[in-house]
Amino acid sequence: MKALSRKKAHRKSTLRNLVTSLILYERIETSSAKVKEVRPIVEHLINLAKKNNLEAKRSLLGYIFDKNAVKKVFEVYVPRYKTKKSGFIKIYKKGPRLGDASQVSILEFEKIKESEIKEEENASKKSQQKKESESKGKSRKPKSKAEKRSKEK
Repeated sequence: MKALSRKKAHRKSTLRNLVTSLILYERIETSSAKVKEVRPIVEHLINLAKKNNLEAKRSLLGYIFDKNAVKKVFEVYVPRYKTKKSGFIKIYKKGPRLGDASQVSILEFEKIKESEIKEEENASKKSQQKKESESKGKSRKPKSKAEKRSKEK
């Protein structure tokens, strides 16, 4: 983790504010150094929320400042990205800032079309059905010696 020219408490608070803002507004614009620090934190929090249990909710409430942001994570982002493990966020480089010539980037959640979500759900259902049918076929054992002989032939 980079120091971002801040002491530990100030750095932690800054990152928590950026994470909260990104979750609430789905897009933020800040320096490239901050963007690089925020991205893995947000991805970790979303993956944690996918567990959808009390421990995950309390962890998110402990890190994110706004309760509405936590609610949005569970209601919007978890269903949207349930099939993805990472890569929820895109970074766009905007260019130098006018005041101090610092590199500015835009950090935003990747948009997924509803049709893509439905296709992924259908594909996962088909693979589960395939696995179940294969496991049913493997678990059946021949009942008699005659069935064993007919299978060998």
